[in-house]
Amino acid sequence: MIRNNAHKYSVSAMCTVLQLPKSTYYYEPKPALNPDEQKLEDSVIEIFRDSRNNYGTRKIKVELTKRSLRASRRKIGRIMKKHGLVSTYTVAQYKPHKADSNESEIQNLLQRKFNQDEPYAVVVSDLTYVRVAGNGTTSAYLSISLTARLSVTAAGCRRRPISSTRP
Repeated sequence: MIRNNAHKYSVSAMCTVLQLPKSTYYYEPKPALNPDEQKLEDSVIEIFRDSRNNYGTRKIKVELTKRSLRASRRKIGRIMKKHGLVSTYTVAQYKPHKADSNESEIQNLLQRKFNQDEPYAVVVSDLTYVRVAGNGTTSAYLSISLTARLSVTAAGCRRRPISSTRP
């Protein structure tokens, strides 16, 4: 009806009268996949499932070549993204490790003598490492209680001892 009267009236006016959004008139469905594209998609999904969700685009491309199918890694990536296929190796995993090399010897100046003659002679502190954004970057926060004279914050990829002699 809109297409038949498009030469007389504007499309937006007719859509307003018929209470239809203009996007409904201009909507064009995506064309269906041809059989070759569908076969490629099915093969990518099958290879991914057979690898127990481990293979990425590189290994899937090798497997497709063995099946005499050709596709670029980008096309394979688009197919994987379309179907929500994510390799288990793509997701960052926590790997525990010892931090022996970055630990430094700190002298025990207090010798368990907690009697203070003057205020703020001994200050209690806490050093906290926080993992940021899951990419291995850590931030170190040094919080000091009983005084507001010293506050240190550092960020970096590795843990390093923080020292400051400011009062």
